Amino acid sequence: MTTWIKASTLLAVVGLTACSASPTGRNQLLLFSDQDMSQLGATSFEQMKKEQPISKDAKTNAYVQCVANSITQHIPKQKGFSEWEVVVFDSDQVNAFALPGGKIGVYTGLLKVAKNQDQLATVIGHEVAHVLADHSNERLSQSQIANTGLQLTSIAVGASEYKQYQGVTMAALGLGVQYGVILPYGRTQESEADIVGLDYMAKAGFNPNQSVDLWKNMAKASGGSAPPELLSTHPSHNTRIKDLQATIKTLPNYGTQRPNCKV
Repeated sequence: MTTWIKASTLLAVVGLTACSASPTGRNQLLLFSDQDMSQLGATSFEQMKKEQPISKDAKTNAYVQCVANSITQHIPKQKGFSEWEVVVFDSDQVNAFALPGGKIGVYTGLLKVAKNQDQLATVIGHEVAHVLADHSNERLSQSQIANTGLQLTSIAVGASEYKQYQGVTMAALGLGVQYGVILPYGRTQESEADIVGLDYMAKAGFNPNQSVDLWKNMAKASGGSAPPELLSTHPSHNTRIKDLQATIKTLPNYGTQRPNCKV
């Protein structure tokens, strides 16, 4: 991989790259390989583990691992990796994320809002869906075409290039809040991750109805400070809840073995 891609070369690549389809059938343009994205995700995850405190609480780690494993074991092996690494970060952030390459991070602050295993499964299913729907690849590709992220093509080749563009890279992977760079997933991607993630968590035996309670908790935790939907790339809490309720009605009766994950 070269450090820079000339505009003419980029246009040729775009012209030769076939559109892919997301899990919901939406067309996507993906310019990066699964291997490149996995390497980028792994590098970013290792950097985060160096920079942010990791929880040493055994019960909390076992609980989060239980929920995450229950979901990921029902997901077909793909995207250039077969195992998921789960890390609990000791922080008041009400957040979680998943990165290409099978990396999942959960902040302890989320556990104050996600009140039970089903609500935590809602968040983890959503974040895993971002990875399996290639949302980071899609956003990185859009940035590339817009000539705002040409440097990102060099990130996977070495630590020096990665460090130079770390903030932009983290944002492209969905970590903009943590790194002070505003480049969030779009509303379409967020809604898609809600729908696909709900399917993942339900297949794992979690109660999908708890997803509605989770987002009600999120709304309370935000204290009404969330911006109006038209000013945000995320769906509003009300829209999110309505979409989840509609999706729940279409889910098959998965009712198989129910996980028993406890703090």
